[in-house]
Amino acid sequence: MLKPLEHIKTVIFDWDGTLHDSFHIYKPAFLKSMSFLVKEGYILHANYEDDIIKTYLGLNPKDMWASFTPKLPDHIKEEASAIISKSMTESILNHEARLYEGALDTLKYLKDKGYHLVYLSNSKTYYMNLMDEVFDLCRYFDLMIASEMYQFMPKKMILERIKSTLQKPAIMIGDRFLDIETGMYNKFDTIGCLYGYGKQNELKDATYLITNIKDLEKLL
Repeated sequence: MLKPLEHIKTVIFDWDGTLHDSFHIYKPAFLKSMSFLVKEGYILHANYEDDIIKTYLGLNPKDMWASFTPKLPDHIKEEASAIISKSMTESILNHEARLYEGALDTLKYLKDKGYHLVYLSNSKTYYMNLMDEVFDLCRYFDLMIASEMYQFMPKKMILERIKSTLQKPAIMIGDRFLDIETGMYNKFDTIGCLYGYGKQNELKDATYLITNIKDLEKLL
């Protein structure tokens, strides 16, 4: 039997694929990085299908590069990662970052209802800060955490470290298996976002599923 959500006090959000439709700024950044790796002779081509690129969204940079090609020298990974960061920074500052329709309205709705909101992303700190700058996220979030702040440790371990400071019960919302794992590991209910970048089977263990960010207003 599902637990009544009206008792939830803290709502923990993933960012990319949950609130931010990040693919359209991540794809060109990723492809620029791949072109660099081709030029340097580390990979054979820079052509990747969208579905392949999307599998890297939601992973922290350390895990992304390990998944992509673990044999790359560390200094090359750093250069390739810096290309992605530079491209995404330029896109964000050019106001090309795009949230899912209704994302900010939903955050305001939850904030006005008295929920404590937490931003928990597998990202670099600069990225989180830029998103805050562009979308004024501190209006909504009581706590904002990027995994770089914890040396890119697994998201579930970050939440384990901070959960004693959170008002409970809490619920974890995200679009990838890592988000559902994070909630379950910490014995929190979870909401899987079917509209994000994860495959549907990644969300099979979620307590609830939504097809639109505005669906949260029906649950919470």
